[in-house]
Amino acid sequence: MQGYAVVFTDRMTAAYRPVDLPEPGPDDVVIDVDVSWISNGTESSYFRGERIAGDTPYEEGMPWPFPIVAGYQKTGTVLSVGSQVTTVRPGDRVFSTVSRVAGMFEPLGGHVNPAVTPSGQVWKLPEGRPSEDYAGLVLTQVGYNCGMRAPVLPGDRAVVIGDGLVANWTAQTLLHRGASVIALGRHVRRLGAFPADAVRCNTRECEAAEAVRAFAPEGVSAIVDTVGDIDAMYRLLPQMKRDSHLVSAGFYGSRGAHRYPAAQRYGDHAACPVRVDARADGRDASRRERRLAQDGLACDSPLSCGACGRRMALNYG
Repeated sequence: MQGYAVVFTDRMTAAYRPVDLPEPGPDDVVIDVDVSWISNGTESSYFRGERIAGDTPYEEGMPWPFPIVAGYQKTGTVLSVGSQVTTVRPGDRVFSTVSRVAGMFEPLGGHVNPAVTPSGQVWKLPEGRPSEDYAGLVLTQVGYNCGMRAPVLPGDRAVVIGDGLVANWTAQTLLHRGASVIALGRHVRRLGAFPADAVRCNTRECEAAEAVRAFAPEGVSAIVDTVGDIDAMYRLLPQMKRDSHLVSAGFYGSRGAHRYPAAQRYGDHAACPVRVDARADGRDASRRERRLAQDGLACDSPLSCGACGRRMALNYG
């Protein structure tokens, strides 16, 4: 079986080309794709050769992850279903995540048509709305997860780093839960799309730490990083309250995603326990736990840092 896909053939090289697809099995759904959503951050990182898997950075000596079919979310119409599929039928409008491909670094990808997709990764869509409204549902889920991770109370102050779609949905979720939110971004148009109740800081024009200090003079209960800006996380750590939470949906590359608290010092403050909670979902959970172990940061173990007696939990969106 053959289809067409967006293929990253090498670093900084992409092509729309024919690809081989496996024959559909009894649990597969074949979809005629109409909208395939681009995830700017993740796909750009693969395109530049910065990672070889979801949370695994490329390091010297590793195989380059090419060729690979980009993407992981799309909508379309069901063409056919396998004998064991009962959730959808031909003609249904659906959302799906990754689909099967052959001859690639990874056996799954997003921007491919037709899309041979396991039925567990296919959901029927309601009528009355255009496909574009549903094509980015994975990113919507990530934003919702980020906004739900920290146990905020009404009136708590939360910081969202980034001004993309994940950041916007994170802010919406936190606001819905009663938190006050400040968004730190760099793009006027994107920040303008945030809910009116959110405080917006364009970091090209104002200093982020000062803006957060003015927004939350008594300290921050949650910081959510949606873009992988580890430097911003470090700069804001001293403004976190005791029992506050860091939530990460970013990719930190070879700099190491699990070194936030280690050996940090803030002024004359004494060392404090920090609980690292690697509650990751999906196949990357074991990778994150291995990286924690490599860094000497066991899950749920007390660590020493200089964060003024604060106890923080580090969560993954």
